[in-house]
Amino acid sequence: MAERLQKILSQAGVASRRAAEKLIAEGRVTVNGELVTEPGSKADLSRDRIAVDGREIQGEEEKVYFLLNKPKGYISTARDERGRKTVLDLLAEVPERIYPIGRLDNATEGLLLLTNDGELMNALLHPKYEVHKTYLARLRGIPTEAELGRLREGIALEDGMTAPARARLVEQSPERNESRVEIIIHEGRNRQVRRMCSAIGHEVTALKRTEFAGLSLSGTARGHYRRLTDTELAHLKTLAGMRL
Repeated sequence: MAERLQKILSQAGVASRRAAEKLIAEGRVTVNGELVTEPGSKADLSRDRIAVDGREIQGEEEKVYFLLNKPKGYISTARDERGRKTVLDLLAEVPERIYPIGRLDNATEGLLLLTNDGELMNALLHPKYEVHKTYLARLRGIPTEAELGRLREGIALEDGMTAPARARLVEQSPERNESRVEIIIHEGRNRQVRRMCSAIGHEVTALKRTEFAGLSLSGTARGHYRRLTDTELAHLKTLAGMRL
């Protein structure tokens, strides 16, 4: 049965539907050897040859789920035209075609989930589920309670007002004029935590995501990864409104 191309790519674990639309628009997808650039195009995986970057996709792969403790210096994409290191370089032994759920910028470290389950990826990134992400930010200077209050109320950024965050001062060092603040958000805007802190007058000098959707980095060293447990996966699916 013919279906939208971005749906087929998502179900095959190639990328989320939004990311699949971008792959199509960038001219990286072919159907029966013909370039397709319209996201609304349809195909039938049972009879059409669909390829991404020249690599033909098959039916649905076995679903796999990983938690990575991302170091700085890696970008959260499947590939990079500029030749920079990507998070997939850290999971080179994984045979399945996996993709990160959301992104951490090059200078940010911490918890990142990767999977080929497009349905779960889409759900966890959907704003309606308000999946919480916890960050530990090292700031230049020490924010006042009033400044932290602005984060809790929502900050006006160039792309609109943020949702209220949870924010608390974890550590302060007056002699070094720096502090550490824990910030919990459920949005996923580009460089959001850095921009929020900048808006209250404090530059982020180091940033780490310590939790995502209730999962933590406990027991996973920087640069290492592990498979999710059945209990963790069930938790994520429940959070995303999916059947177990």
